[in-house]
Amino acid sequence: MNKSVHDLTAEQLKKYDDLKELLKSYGSVAVAFSSGVDSTFLLYAAKEALGDRVIAISAKSCSFPERELNEAKEFCQAHQIRHIIFDSEELDIEGFSQNPKNRCYICKRELFEKIIKIAAEKGITVIAEGSNLDDNGDYRPGLQAVAELGIKSPLRTIGFTKDDIRALSRHLGLPTWEKPSFACLASRFVYGETITKEKLGMVDKAEQLLLDLGFHQVRVRIHGTMARIEILPEEFPKLISDDVRNRVTAAFKSFGFTYVSMDLIGYRTGSMNEVIETLG
Repeated sequence: MNKSVHDLTAEQLKKYDDLKELLKSYGSVAVAFSSGVDSTFLLYAAKEALGDRVIAISAKSCSFPERELNEAKEFCQAHQIRHIIFDSEELDIEGFSQNPKNRCYICKRELFEKIIKIAAEKGITVIAEGSNLDDNGDYRPGLQAVAELGIKSPLRTIGFTKDDIRALSRHLGLPTWEKPSFACLASRFVYGETITKEKLGMVDKAEQLLLDLGFHQVRVRIHGTMARIEILPEEFPKLISDDVRNRVTAAFKSFGFTYVSMDLIGYRTGSMNEVIETLG
């Protein structure tokens, strides 16, 4: 059931109106679309503001789970939005697989350069991405690439927080309003550890298993061949119950992990960045 308009604040409603006005001022726009909470909200607003003058562009790669790409396809089909999917193999980008602390910058720079080219071929010069104000608080080198390439960040420009986006997404009936946060699978690797297609696959299968078991917000961080599971603290009892614990352990080992551990702090964004100051 959609949230009543009375459950939204006047400020949130004004932000949404301001967002649509800003998007209209672009004339046309290509939205970098991952099917996540933020980019889905942005794409929906762009469709409302610009109609057929908006396109969605998504990258297909081994660091982007198939379930996410399928959700992107389904959303665009449901809302009659032109959707362009291109192959983007991050492992072919020089320096990426070595996983330096600016890995996200390297990836985003290459990704958006490709999106700019695709959009230009369609006659669109404005590219927009879905970062919000909450993204300013973590180590986000990818935002440097966004700024350097002139990519628009309308949600940050208007002042949207994640809570604003979820509240308005619920009001608008978007299926992503309570979708767990997601980041590319490369973010599961400790800095300096080589990223391989095989290990990305291990992480993908491990996280998919936890989602299939009903866990809501998950990360499987990889350290060599050790898995460090991050889930919400309130779901700890479920994970350590004999049935689930045994099933997860057996499955993870079949995926290629030698050891399976649980992070006692629990899920949080950017946990791999907690040691960034020690890397120099």
